[in-house]
Amino acid sequence: MASVPAIPVDEAVAALSTFSLEDEQPDLQGMGVTLVSGRVATESPVDYDDVPAYQLSLVEDTSAVTQLDNLLMEGKGLVSILYTYRSCVKALPQLSESMKDSQADLYLETYQVLDIEIGRLREIQRWQSSAAFKLAVDMHNYTQSIKKLNGPSVTHMWAMLRLLDILLQLDHLKNAKASIPNDFSWYKRTFTQVSVNWPDTEQMREELDDLQIFLSTRWTILLNLQQEIFRVNGVEDIIQVLILFTLECLESDRVLVYSERHTLLRVLPVLVVLATSGEKEGESIFKKIKISRLMNIFKLETLNLETGVDVALKKRIKENVYLVVVAGFQLLSEWTGRVWQQSAWKFSRPAKDSERFDAERSVDVTDYEKVVRCNYTAEERKALIEAIGYIKGVGIMMERADTLVANTVWESIHTQLQDFVQSKIPTMLRTSLRRKKEIARLLSDMRTIAADWQGKSPQVEKVKSRKLSREDNLVPPVSYHPRAAFPTAAQLHCLQYLIHEIVTGGSPKKAGGFFTASETEVPSSELRQLESFFNRLAFFPHVIDYRATLAHVTDLGFLWFREFYLETSRVIQFPVECSLPWMLVEHIMDSSDIGLLESILLPFDIYNDAADQALRVLKQRFLYDEIEAEVDLCFDQLVSQLSDQIFIHYKSRAASKMLDMSFMAAVNDHEKYYVLPKRYDHLFRIRRVKMLGRNVDLAHLIRQRLNKVFRENLDFLFDRFESQDLCSVVDLQRLVEVLRLTHELISEHIAIDPFNLMMGEISETISLVSFSGRLASQVLLELQNDFFPNFMLCTTTQRFVRSSKPPKRPIKRPSSPFAEPSFLFGNIDLNEAHGVVAELHSKFFGLPHMFAVVKLLGSRSLPWLVRALLDYLSQKILVMEPWVEDLRDLMPKAISLPPYDAGVEGSLNHFTEQLQWAVNYDGRPEMLQGLKEIGSLIFWMSLLDTAMRETETVHFMQVVPWLGVVPNKDGQLQQLLCDDNYSPVVSLFKEATDEVLYSTSRVNGPAFQSMAKQAEVVDILYMNNLQTGSVLDYTLTYLHAILSRSRVKWDLPPKSGLIEITLSKEYHRIYSGLQYTMLQGVPPSVQSLLLAYSQISPEGDSFQDRYGDAVAWGGCTILYLLGQQLRFELLDFAYHVLSASEAESLPSAQELLIERSKSGSAAYSMEVVAFLANAKKARRLNNYVFSLLRACSPHEDRLASMVKQSGVVVHSFKYPVTPSLLNHLPFKGDEDEEDANVHGPSSTTGFGVPTPDQTSCIEDLLKNSRNITESPL
Repeated sequence: MASVPAIPVDEAVAALSTFSLEDEQPDLQGMGVTLVSGRVATESPVDYDDVPAYQLSLVEDTSAVTQLDNLLMEGKGLVSILYTYRSCVKALPQLSESMKDSQADLYLETYQVLDIEIGRLREIQRWQSSAAFKLAVDMHNYTQSIKKLNGPSVTHMWAMLRLLDILLQLDHLKNAKASIPNDFSWYKRTFTQVSVNWPDTEQMREELDDLQIFLSTRWTILLNLQQEIFRVNGVEDIIQVLILFTLECLESDRVLVYSERHTLLRVLPVLVVLATSGEKEGESIFKKIKISRLMNIFKLETLNLETGVDVALKKRIKENVYLVVVAGFQLLSEWTGRVWQQSAWKFSRPAKDSERFDAERSVDVTDYEKVVRCNYTAEERKALIEAIGYIKGVGIMMERADTLVANTVWESIHTQLQDFVQSKIPTMLRTSLRRKKEIARLLSDMRTIAADWQGKSPQVEKVKSRKLSREDNLVPPVSYHPRAAFPTAAQLHCLQYLIHEIVTGGSPKKAGGFFTASETEVPSSELRQLESFFNRLAFFPHVIDYRATLAHVTDLGFLWFREFYLETSRVIQFPVECSLPWMLVEHIMDSSDIGLLESILLPFDIYNDAADQALRVLKQRFLYDEIEAEVDLCFDQLVSQLSDQIFIHYKSRAASKMLDMSFMAAVNDHEKYYVLPKRYDHLFRIRRVKMLGRNVDLAHLIRQRLNKVFRENLDFLFDRFESQDLCSVVDLQRLVEVLRLTHELISEHIAIDPFNLMMGEISETISLVSFSGRLASQVLLELQNDFFPNFMLCTTTQRFVRSSKPPKRPIKRPSSPFAEPSFLFGNIDLNEAHGVVAELHSKFFGLPHMFAVVKLLGSRSLPWLVRALLDYLSQKILVMEPWVEDLRDLMPKAISLPPYDAGVEGSLNHFTEQLQWAVNYDGRPEMLQGLKEIGSLIFWMSLLDTAMRETETVHFMQVVPWLGVVPNKDGQLQQLLCDDNYSPVVSLFKEATDEVLYSTSRVNGPAFQSMAKQAEVVDILYMNNLQTGSVLDYTLTYLHAILSRSRVKWDLPPKSGLIEITLSKEYHRIYSGLQYTMLQGVPPSVQSLLLAYSQISPEGDSFQDRYGDAVAWGGCTILYLLGQQLRFELLDFAYHVLSASEAESLPSAQELLIERSKSGSAAYSMEVVAFLANAKKARRLNNYVFSLLRACSPHEDRLASMVKQSGVVVHSFKYPVTPSLLNHLPFKGDEDEEDANVHGPSSTTGFGVPTPDQTSCIEDLLKNSRNITESPL
């Protein structure tokens, strides 16, 4: 068997010291004491800020009190400094003869050490001056000559007295500390030596002289206070008020704690001295204050000590302890008896109006339900819970005090017994009962039974027949040593019997009573003594049997038993909803009273008491089994419902915090959106709940339930997202953020599973080989099946909106799950508020949605999604290749461009005849749909690129300080290393590791070495990830590589190498024909003019309403990547028509409509006007797309890269990261008169692109931006 290496003892001890044995669990066990925690009642979070709300003349007074309190806080700290001050000179080393040359260095070091301590003394000097000044100012404000305020309040007088006490303590401590002058003399000597060459030391010397006078003069602080106070006459009046206030507090025992009483006793002599030292000296102060009152105060405070112990005080304390124990038992007995009585009263008066708690489970209302479930109102249930809390709370406190007070209680019982039998009985035998032989015999028997002679001989009293003198009647004081010994049950029984015989004379009937009989032979004084002792004898057995009595008076098990009603109802057992303990638990959980939550476990003590009675009293196992079964069921329900309530509460709080402040300010009833805090945090610390002898970890069960609820909520959110379109991703991200904040709030009190772990489990990304995940797969599915086919792009707003045209293929989604309010935003009100916010993003897809996608998918799933979308793009290109070849085959051999002399209408007629192949092509809708989906994908990638760049910018700003990355003179990033050639984060961990390894402290060195190595790995990983590429650039490069592999199918260059004008069949010629057909129809701008001037609404929808701007993005991107942009701009059919219109100087659409409305005809038809309007917007949109493509993927950089077969982009050299296309929004200005007149809020789907002049400005700006060196941002 291999030997286990021994662990050194010092390391084992050091390891044990790291364990914490403190238990922070609130005490709820034993007898079910309620939770008691929170701030002390005397601590106010607002101090005196709410005083003005009461509209009293206390504003100035309160301000002064606040200033005094601040001085008090600072003064207490100075008192602590002065009290704990120790001499520094004694710790300084002494120089040997051989080190005399280093004397200057010793003086300098000594001065530096002492200067810190002397600085604190200067602070005391400064503070006492300001405190004395403030105290004097407050007193002057109340003088008769000034009378600024009505009079000092009680709080103000207490503050002044406390501040005076602090000054007095400081003065006493300063006088008592002999080390302070000694250190100051050393300090002044070293200052003289080291300040020889210092300039301008006169002021410092003056300060030292003042400090020396302050420290060397006795009672300097009080003298300074006296000087400050008596700068104004009439201060004696306020001093007399303070003296009278102090006397009244001391005489009437108005103070509660001893520290306040000591404060009054300390300041009273000072006040008297100050009052007699003013102008009205002598006996004038004692006209209002009798000197006898002052003398009585100090006489009362004098303690008569005997051998260092106040015997009378000790005896009185023990008597008080006994009385407190008896009073506790009496209170518990009374409270439990009242609960008994209320239960009996309810049983005797069943409820008249009763309803079934569950119509499906119960047919009739049983008698037990009428007396329990239907018979307690909400107020009565609350009162019963509070009563149970009082009983169990006092019971647990008395149970804890058992071992502490046991000896004291026993000693008190012994003292009372011995005092009676050894002091009171001898007096009776010598006086009134000396001639009654029978009574004297009984009294002697009592002494014999109960007297504790402690080894001495018993004192026998001889009854004499002669008349005794006064001296003979006096009984000498009996001295006995108190012992913690209690009488036996037999002794108590005998004593009670003997007293009964003495009082009744053996004939109770003759006496007519016990201690009230008039025929008794015992005199009245002795009868009262016997009665008092007899009553105490009745308490002794219960006090002696402390635990049994305590268990009896706190037993509430009778509230569960229902045997009589089981018999009469002829049922096996009642449902748990009819059980009184569970009714109380349900009332606590359903109640709006926050304070009742702390008593949630109190009703389960009823089950514990009932189970104890079932086993120990009734001795019936089946009763215990029934109780155990009910407890198991109720506790499971408690954990489940309590966990759900905790989750709902904290989720409502999180949702309330997530609401926008502007929204809260706009609504009228914003109070309903606030969630009041509840004290669930105390329940999270309960690890031991005693249930029928078992310890149950409540916190662990709540933790398990909360982990399950969080996972169920995440699964519900994902199911809900899968039943909606992609526009709901913002709502999903908001719900996830609320759930994450809920997790953070709960994690402050209890350790539950990490949120990222639960998120990974539900999204199915927890596996090492899983890169897609549930959310990423759903996003891809929505993009392919619904988003790209059915959403239109609006470049102006940079949003996708759903097309009004119904989809060709029905979209199949699972049904939406049932929405629990707790699984959304907590409650109904918050669901409505957040629903209003979610509705704002439910009808479109834009940049907010893309940020939500980036946050939800994260860096783990986004690469997979990008790669999947690129595969989708590749498939679309392959699908469109046959359509391109078909269109090329349908094209005529030559398509000529008409001369400008033909005019606009002639050009339109010419092109309409020449381009019938594009109109009549059967696959035209599919071709346009394919271009639309490609354009939508490219623009979607641009939105993704913008969102990722912003996220990476935040990450970059957080990382670069630790890596030491800064820009150089050329604007490029460089890493500044520390002196050890490491980055700041690595250098920091290595320095900490070296410090730990070379120190003598017991610290885990290997752990620090491991962290230093991990820091090096982190440095390498983050440095490699700082300069990330662009998703849009990668997409364009990937698309170019795909087109390059199948370039023959997309591009058919002329064999001559020259540009073919009429015979070209390249892709740009095909797209020009398709674009020409797309420009047919009335645009929204012209539609509004027609409706305004001609009251005509054109029928049908335009191409823009069906496809949006995405076709232009797809077609122009392919043109640009094929290198056909310039040929397209030169030979495009629509551009040729626009050139003809510019040469012909056509009027605007508004002018034509005005002319038609006046004369009934116009020079040009409405079709020509509509075509020109569409062509102008199409040209601006094309120019905008080309300019941004040139900025994002210049030809020279694009040709310098390649894409492998796997899809990986390989750059032959680094190229600068150019601005994203979304950094420049489309412009709306500088349009022609027609567009300026018709562009309105309704035309939101038009081509919003810059004019040619603005496009050229953008190109110049982007060209200049390309000169900027590469930046990770």
